[in-house]
Amino acid sequence: MRIWVNGELHDADDARLSVLDHGLTVGDGVFETVRVAGGRPFALTRHLDRLTRSARGLGLADPDHDEVRRAVAAVIEAGPMELGRLRITFTGGLSPLGSDRGDAGPSLVVALGEATRRPDSTAVVTVPWTRNERGAVTGLKTTSYAENVVALARAHERGASEALFPNTVGQLCEGTGSNVFVVLDGQIHTPPVTSGCLAGITRALAVEWTGALETDLPLDVLERADEIFLTSTLRDIQAVHRVDGRVLPGAPGPVTAKAMRVFDERAADDLDP
Repeated sequence: MRIWVNGELHDADDARLSVLDHGLTVGDGVFETVRVAGGRPFALTRHLDRLTRSARGLGLADPDHDEVRRAVAAVIEAGPMELGRLRITFTGGLSPLGSDRGDAGPSLVVALGEATRRPDSTAVVTVPWTRNERGAVTGLKTTSYAENVVALARAHERGASEALFPNTVGQLCEGTGSNVFVVLDGQIHTPPVTSGCLAGITRALAVEWTGALETDLPLDVLERADEIFLTSTLRDIQAVHRVDGRVLPGAPGPVTAKAMRVFDERAADDLDP
């Protein structure tokens, strides 16, 4: 593996950031995960636009898109693979201990690792912790991921691949690294970004390509939805066959299966939609 760190490619064992980088000490950073298939990144422009929105939300300088694209191309060329997870990380850079940011400028790291195609369906659990739909970093893809680590560990303990959060008013919000959709009477619905969920890239494409509605949904919609599916960069669209103790037989159901086909076809037609 070759990793881009602040303007240069390095072998994985030699890729270094200071232990005083603000992304490490206080989680002052933003990131994007991009699917790479056959040596080509998918929806890179959308990911870079969201990286900038997240950086601005933290008060970081705008990332240089040309530099990030050079880094992405260099990393992909250095480590070709059929299916990969490309991670772009942009942090507050070298800073004093504590929350104050230093003046050394941001750090940029781009790395690529192998990925495997997800199964067509998966199990999820709900967790007792909430997303804060009115927080300072709500809707930003930051490196402060400890809540997700804890929730995902809970899911794995229960034989699931994802954990779903409500928000503070009891509405369905999102997963640790995915957006959630439900099918009610043949219509696809997903929580709006005002619920506190991340404005996922795959989520936006799924809404556009399937006609899904953005709807405030109570958490207990998971107990009565006809079908449930997740979206994310590496899942694309993935059906849910179990949520907590409820089994959804035959997943993916007909609406989800059609959405999966549409997404695969549209994504194959345009790698940077």
